[in-house]
Amino acid sequence: MEQVYLAVSENTDDLGWLQETLAPMGQVLQASDQLEELLGLMDVVNTHVVFLGVDADNMVQQCALIESLLAARPLVVVVCIGDGQNNQLVLSAMRAGARDFISYGLRSSEVQGLVRRIMERLPQLPVRKEQGGLITLCGSEADNNASFVAAHLALMLHKQVGSALFIDLGLPEEESTVLLGVESSFTFGDALRNLRRLDSNLISSAFAEHASGMKVLPGVLNRRVLDQASSAELFLLLGTLRQNFSLIVINTCGLEDSHALRTLINASEQLLWYVTQSVSSCKRNLQYLQSWQRQNVKLDSIKVLVDCYEPDVAPDAITLARSFEAPLLGHITHAPKLRLQALNLARPVFEMGGRAALGKELSSIAQSLAGKKVGGKKGGVLSQLLGKLQ
Repeated sequence: MEQVYLAVSENTDDLGWLQETLAPMGQVLQASDQLEELLGLMDVVNTHVVFLGVDADNMVQQCALIESLLAARPLVVVVCIGDGQNNQLVLSAMRAGARDFISYGLRSSEVQGLVRRIMERLPQLPVRKEQGGLITLCGSEADNNASFVAAHLALMLHKQVGSALFIDLGLPEEESTVLLGVESSFTFGDALRNLRRLDSNLISSAFAEHASGMKVLPGVLNRRVLDQASSAELFLLLGTLRQNFSLIVINTCGLEDSHALRTLINASEQLLWYVTQSVSSCKRNLQYLQSWQRQNVKLDSIKVLVDCYEPDVAPDAITLARSFEAPLLGHITHAPKLRLQALNLARPVFEMGGRAALGKELSSIAQSLAGKKVGGKKGGVLSQLLGKLQ
């Protein structure tokens, strides 16, 4: 998970400038100017640097917020943003406890240098409450096989860690709930709407539960709920969930690119890029990936997962991984008959297939995710193949 900074500002231009300036160093989240909400978000994202927009009209309230924040979190560094030509504004902010003041028009390199020095000088900070891991399966294609793979990996990981949550935001909707044989009236959108009252009691009573004990949270039936969620709300939700589960597995395959999706990706510890051997599908996935790279989405933890794999068909799994310049996590055989039986009977394949290759491959990948490091080679072989089709 990348470094996160909080910004308290109603000025969207200031916020956008700060986000663009600090993109190489981390993610900037807009935070509320309400003290309790700000403290809660700080605890979740484990940040100790807060940027605060100040202006002459609201100087008294903004300075009061600085004082209250530092009283509650003495180790926090507050950096104000405003009109550096207004001496009274600068003096008031510094007297309230701001560590530094960034004037409008300051060069990006100077801002980055300031933040870098602040991070280097931060004292040894208390260790936050242990949070569960976060694994995300992503890809450009809406594919029921992606839901199938994600649900099975979540089940196997649940058996290993003892407390897992599976969130299926992918398309087509509700595919995994059919496979898992669960019904749920409480969705990811409901969790967002009930963010302020989300605790272990609500999780226990409202979240669907598979026979294995794994909790399941289906996607939002109204996609606007996800699109309209702020980064701060998504981080708060994920932080709360990670405090209640040892591991969270999220399927986002098929979702259109959005700010909310990029926030989920940035928060992930392990990112699995779901692909098949279809050249046209790989081309779309590469375009998707390159778009995120241009937007500074953190993809350091990406691993390639090849599904519906046919070893005698080109491109092979190693070539696919090289084209994405990422390690190969593994490949999964197609076995359409076994998949269809598992879906229709609402039973996982490892309860049906005995020693079938499909179950073994899924189990091996789950073991790798649980603790073993996997590697691959880099390159660009498939890019040449794709280029021939353009």
